[in-house]
Amino acid sequence: MTYTHRISRSIRRNRGAAAVALVAATALLAGCASKDDKSGSNPLTDDGKASGDTVVVGSNNFPESTLLADIYGEALKAKGVKVTYKPNIGSRETTYGLIKNGAIKVLPEYNGALLAYLDPKAAPTTAEATTTAIEAKLASTLTLLKPAAAQSKDSVTLNAATAKKYNLTEKSTIADLKGIAPDLVLGAAPEFQTRQQGLVGLKSVYGLEFKSFRALDAGGPLTQAALQKDAVQAADIFTTDPIISKENFVVLQDPKNLFGFENVQPLVYKGALSQRGVDALNAVSAKLDTATLLELDTQVQAQNKDPLDVAKAWLQSAGLV
Repeated sequence: MTYTHRISRSIRRNRGAAAVALVAATALLAGCASKDDKSGSNPLTDDGKASGDTVVVGSNNFPESTLLADIYGEALKAKGVKVTYKPNIGSRETTYGLIKNGAIKVLPEYNGALLAYLDPKAAPTTAEATTTAIEAKLASTLTLLKPAAAQSKDSVTLNAATAKKYNLTEKSTIADLKGIAPDLVLGAAPEFQTRQQGLVGLKSVYGLEFKSFRALDAGGPLTQAALQKDAVQAADIFTTDPIISKENFVVLQDPKNLFGFENVQPLVYKGALSQRGVDALNAVSAKLDTATLLELDTQVQAQNKDPLDVAKAWLQSAGLV
C-alpha cells in the first residue's frame, strides 16, 4: 500500500467514525418529521423537496459497502446532485434506523439480507419476490430502486487446512458440516450470532452447532486474518471477496438457500432524490454485475486502491459520468 493510499484510507476511516455520533444526533431530529409526512406528492420525484438539499450517502462498515456508496454518490454528482458521504457507519442494525429517520438518504443494500432483517421467516424463491416481500415490510419513509445483477452473499467459508482435513471442496455444502461443526470455531461479525442469516439459521435450517463463536468484523481484515491463522476454522466471508481465491479458502454451497438472494440494491429515503437522481442510480444497477463487482472489490481490497478512485474510474468506463 502506498503512502498516499494509507493516508487516504485513514482519513476515510476517521471520517466514518466521526459520522456515527453526528448521524445519530441528526436521526433524532429527522425521525419526528419523517413519520408525519402525509403529503400526496410522489415521494421519489418531489423535486421541490429535494432541490437544493444535500443527499447524504451512507455505507455499512465493510469495504464493499463503502465502494458501492462511492459509486452511488459519484453517479449522483455527475447529474448535478449535491452529495456528502457518511462511510463505515456500522451494521444494518444501526444504518436502517438512520435512513428510516432521514439522517442518511441513500444506502447500498443487499435485498436478501435486508429482507432477513425485516422478516426472518420470509423465504422468497426469486429476486423479484424478494423485492416484493421487502416492500411489504419496509418503513413507510423508505423505498427501493432497481436491483443490480451483482450479488455478494454471506457464506460459510473454510480455510484450506480445515477443508483438506475433512475432505471438503467447493462442491461440498453447509450440510456436510453436520458432524464436523462441533469441532470448529466460527468467526463473523457480532450480529451474525442473532441473525437468521447467521447462527440462528445455521442451526434451524442446517442443524449446525459450532464449538464456539468468535466475534470479529463483517468479513473484513479481522475475520480474514483469524481464518488464515486458524484461530477460526470457518467464517462468514462475502462471496465477492478476492481473498477467497488468494488464500484457497473453500466456500461451501448453500443448497437450502439460507443466504438467499443478495442483489445489490439502492435503499432511498423518500423525497431525497429527484427523478434525475433516481435515473442515475437505476443506470448504475443496470451496469453492475457480479463479475464487475468482484473486479472492483479486488482493486480496493487486494490492490489497496482508494474506493473513491475506483468508483470514479468504473463509472467513467461504464459511460455513467
